[in-house]
Amino acid sequence: MENFVINGGHELFGEVNISGAKNAAVAIIPAAILADDVVRIENIPQISDVQLIIEILDRMGAKIKLINKDTIEIDTSCIRYQSVPYELTSHFRASYYLIGAMLGRFKKAEVAMPGGCNFGVRPIDQHIKGFEMLGADVDVVNGMVCTKAEKLVGTSIYMDVVSVGATMNVMLAAVLARGLTVIENAAKEPHIVDLANFLNSMGADVRGAGTDVIKIRGVEKMHGCTYSIIPDQIEAGTYMVAAAACGGDVLVKNVIPKHLESISAKLEEAGAEIIEYDDAVRVTRFKPLTKCNVKTMPHPGFPTDMQPQMAVLLAIAKGTSILSESVWDNRFQYVGQLSRMGANIQVDGKVAVIEGVEHLTGVKVKATDLRAGAAMIIAGMVAEGTTTVENIHYVDRGYEDVVAKFGSLGADIQRVEAEEAVSAQSAG
Repeated sequence: MENFVINGGHELFGEVNISGAKNAAVAIIPAAILADDVVRIENIPQISDVQLIIEILDRMGAKIKLINKDTIEIDTSCIRYQSVPYELTSHFRASYYLIGAMLGRFKKAEVAMPGGCNFGVRPIDQHIKGFEMLGADVDVVNGMVCTKAEKLVGTSIYMDVVSVGATMNVMLAAVLARGLTVIENAAKEPHIVDLANFLNSMGADVRGAGTDVIKIRGVEKMHGCTYSIIPDQIEAGTYMVAAAACGGDVLVKNVIPKHLESISAKLEEAGAEIIEYDDAVRVTRFKPLTKCNVKTMPHPGFPTDMQPQMAVLLAIAKGTSILSESVWDNRFQYVGQLSRMGANIQVDGKVAVIEGVEHLTGVKVKATDLRAGAAMIIAGMVAEGTTTVENIHYVDRGYEDVVAKFGSLGADIQRVEAEEAVSAQSAG
């Protein structure tokens, strides 16, 4: 087991390159199944979720060719239909995209219920509803989602709740269905647009992605393509919040500034300065942080995946801030860890009241999920003394090379074996 050991108190200076979007990559890579051809995908993030999805395709018989560290070619012409067992799906939630892709190509799928971060009930009922309305039979048997259809036929599907995963999964299943599929109350996140653009590059006819009505006209066959994944909005936001929380001057490169507007607005409200360029944002902060209220919302609102990171910044901002979660039921599990560092946070249901404190103090903390892990890193960097972060496998699911990237900005962060972390914490 490895931990992060962080010595806090350093401002951040320099520039950091943002990797490809995790939430786009984990849907785009399974979507290659639909091509029955060779697909070249660029700007792939080096994270464990991506490695797992590639391993699953490899086991199914796809030919995987690594072109360079962030580019792969996937030949799915010789892929074989097979069930995907729990040991391959238990560590990441996005495994459910295999259901939509396999249903689209093979008209059947058998995939174990997904794993991933646990912050409340995250049902896949909207996914199942969509598959059934396209003409599939769906059963959950011994933890396996089993779907099959003689044929898939386009239909109108209204999402009862705005669901990114269900929107993308229905898109995957519908591109090879007969006729027109209309998804109403669709999610509008940037990675949904990215998936639509990728599917269209393979010959699909998807229109309206990025709005709440997506129309998919089924095609007979898909083909190979070359495609580059968009930059990761949440990774970019994490480095932006870190720069604002620690203070300093950081240029966050390889981003789409429009995707970051809700984050930029709140950081400016809290006392940071943001300058937008064509494909970069510069974050500077040399004056004290001040309170602000944040409510997570579906895109284009403030992302739920940025909520824990923002909580750290507000924990050291002057005044009382209100942080409201409107997407997930139980996303405040990390608050206990921040409280151990001296944060003053009271949680009531989906609302956290954060009273800013003078400083946080380094202690041993745990990552309770992926984004909470990022928050613990930021907390360690702003804290006085040494912080040890455990359960860092969560962070590896969604962030590429955080030690090198934060280190290049001047942070004192190391990845060490657990035994070494114990002695470092004692010395700190």
